[in-house]
Amino acid sequence: MIRSELTHAERVDWLRLARTPQVGPVTFAKLIERYGNASTALNALPELAAKGGRINALRIVGREQAEAELSATDEFGARMLMACEPEYPDLLAVLDPAPPVITIQGKLDPDAAPCCAIVGSRNSSAIGVRFARELSRALGQAGITIVSGLARGIDGAAHTGSLETGTIAVLASGLDHIYPPEHTDLHHDIAERGLLVTESPLGAVPTARDFPRRNRLISGLSLGTVVIEAAMRSGSLITARLAAEQGREVMATPGSPLDPRAKGTNKLIRDGAALIESADDVLEVLRQAKRPMAAEPDAPDYEAEPHDEPNASMRTRISELLSPSPVSIDELVRQSGARTGEVHSVLIELELAGRAIVLPGGHVQITYSDDQD
Repeated sequence: MIRSELTHAERVDWLRLARTPQVGPVTFAKLIERYGNASTALNALPELAAKGGRINALRIVGREQAEAELSATDEFGARMLMACEPEYPDLLAVLDPAPPVITIQGKLDPDAAPCCAIVGSRNSSAIGVRFARELSRALGQAGITIVSGLARGIDGAAHTGSLETGTIAVLASGLDHIYPPEHTDLHHDIAERGLLVTESPLGAVPTARDFPRRNRLISGLSLGTVVIEAAMRSGSLITARLAAEQGREVMATPGSPLDPRAKGTNKLIRDGAALIESADDVLEVLRQAKRPMAAEPDAPDYEAEPHDEPNASMRTRISELLSPSPVSIDELVRQSGARTGEVHSVLIELELAGRAIVLPGGHVQITYSDDQD
């Protein structure tokens, strides 16, 4: 995505598109790629949704609603950053796709120093909390900014240890929703001395689907992710997986095979994560890490010629290939016989119709949502 300053009107339209239901981050990026700007994309939404089989009108966010959100964010003392704007964090900007809009509060510049995520169990051991706090303090003193999710246990300890040197808390909720309640003071301290980051608007209470999005931001802001204590079904393992998919370093601390909280971290190490026992171990991994760069722009998936418009039979064919289990877009191209641009066009239409979800990472799955109003 080309980095550029937006006018106020362009920012409003960007926000309207990003906040419109059924416009996920992948579809958002493809719409901008196809139409060049948010305003033109907004105008195209009703027709695209109808082609995807939507019965009732898509609820496009109005200009007044977007203006109100921008004003409320300013009054709260926070800022919205659009993915194309120069102030948008560099490591997030190179994600495919980048989160269309983030809201930040605080003075810390996430691009001013290398960032490392430290995450782990909410139900953490005393020794795990101590290690997270001491590790984050030592890394901070070495010039590393610590990123975590402000949860109980390991996350809170990582923020506490790095509050003096620089810490970033990524939230699944709006900036005004503090969770857990016992982290109220820490939340305020980070807003004053570090940085709070979220994709959610003010007033938003997180749902289950918001936490993977938060985890993607945690790993996306960081050159590497350290996992300290994680059970086999821990959300911290999702953060580690996302870090690997994003081309970032994955690190983990070993633990006793008798402790369920060590099962996930020990497995990460068996699967190739760097074994971490000290801040020096982390610094050595980060020194060797390659800073992710934006890929050279490929030819657009869309072309303007009429022959690239998918026909009805192709739409049906692609729809029939989808299931509740995620399938790669490359596989859809192979099995449908369609051009890549045609497949992306159909997937946009299906997501706008509420019939599919296009996931970051190049996968798509069908949804049985009845959100047609």
